[in-house]
Amino acid sequence: MPLALLALAVGAFGIGTTEFVIMGLLPEVAADFGVSVPTAGYLTTGYALGVVVGAPLLAVLGTRVPRKRMLSLLMGLFIAGNLVSAAAPVFGVMLAGRVIASLSHGAFFGIGSIVAAGLVAPHRKAAAISMMFTGLTVANVVGVPAGTLLGQELGWRVTFAAVAGLGVLGLLGIAALVPGEPAAESTVRTGRSRIRGELAAFRNVQVLLAMAMTVLGFGGVFAAITYIAPMMTDAAGYAGSSVTWLLVLFGLGMVAGNLVGGRFADRALMPLLFTALSALAVVLALFVFTAQDKVAAAVTLPLVGAFGFATVPPLQKRVLDQTGDAPTLASAVNIGAFNLGNALAAWLGGLVLDAGGGPTSPNLVGAGLAGAALILAVTSALLERRDGTAAMSRRLRGVVASGGAKPHVHRVQPSATE
Repeated sequence: MPLALLALAVGAFGIGTTEFVIMGLLPEVAADFGVSVPTAGYLTTGYALGVVVGAPLLAVLGTRVPRKRMLSLLMGLFIAGNLVSAAAPVFGVMLAGRVIASLSHGAFFGIGSIVAAGLVAPHRKAAAISMMFTGLTVANVVGVPAGTLLGQELGWRVTFAAVAGLGVLGLLGIAALVPGEPAAESTVRTGRSRIRGELAAFRNVQVLLAMAMTVLGFGGVFAAITYIAPMMTDAAGYAGSSVTWLLVLFGLGMVAGNLVGGRFADRALMPLLFTALSALAVVLALFVFTAQDKVAAAVTLPLVGAFGFATVPPLQKRVLDQTGDAPTLASAVNIGAFNLGNALAAWLGGLVLDAGGGPTSPNLVGAGLAGAALILAVTSALLERRDGTAAMSRRLRGVVASGGAKPHVHRVQPSATE
């Protein structure tokens, strides 16, 4: 794999760390600013909303700027946001810093996916995308626990300053290793504006289906993980201090699923999606029962992470495959769809809990979301097969019509020996 993928993975590691590390530091941040923990929770909500909004806005800008330069600008924005958070004198400034950092998230992964796919041969695109996303998954195993420990020992501000340092490493890596590349020129060939060329991708039903699968499939994962702390303490019987290490198990599953998904998506993309989404729905349904036991819960958690993240490289590659020469906006919006799925799942899981469903009830919500994503995957494959059959039929009719009701037959001249 090209070294440029390492630079992208480092940037992804920093982004993944800053997204999730706040969850372990909310009590410290709340105490420092004199706000309640639920109020401090807006730091998570604000980040998620920033990803959803920032992904399309900055991706549109990315259609006018060479991709290497755009990635560097996004890393600069990420660094600035984390430095603002680290130095925030009041809670509102801290929230602003989180939003600033989040704006780079969707566009970085969206444009980074395009760059990663362009660094390798066509049959290795999904594997290259998964290598970049490895930085995000490893962040949950290493970056988040380390950042949480650092913040608890030295203060949460040190954590965000350290994350800004990760951004500097990513920026230097991009500058040194990512090859230069012109901005997307698809509209030069089509005669439309760049923005129109990018927006045209959203008229493709396969692109919309892939994004809907992203929302529902990843939402299935986060329906369970959002409420993992009360689930593990109230149902499985773990101590609160064990939740961090249980999340490490989940993170290890994410790493494995991401790498396996990237490897097999290049060979059989849709069969992989069918398998991963089916398995995810089943495992989440079983998690309603396995979450009642310590050992069974510890075994199930990494499976949720593995099957959930096995869908990431194929879904991102499917969007790139379906958008042709105008992939920037759709690729970034699909990253925002992951966060939209997180928000949807957290809301639905909360509704079930408020209705008295019990601590494991969000897993049923997750299973339902994953099952809905599977239905969309089957629908997508059937539509693709129908469209392929229709296109072939039109070509055959054209051949027959051009030959006067008979297909043209190329006559081979006899050789000298005949």
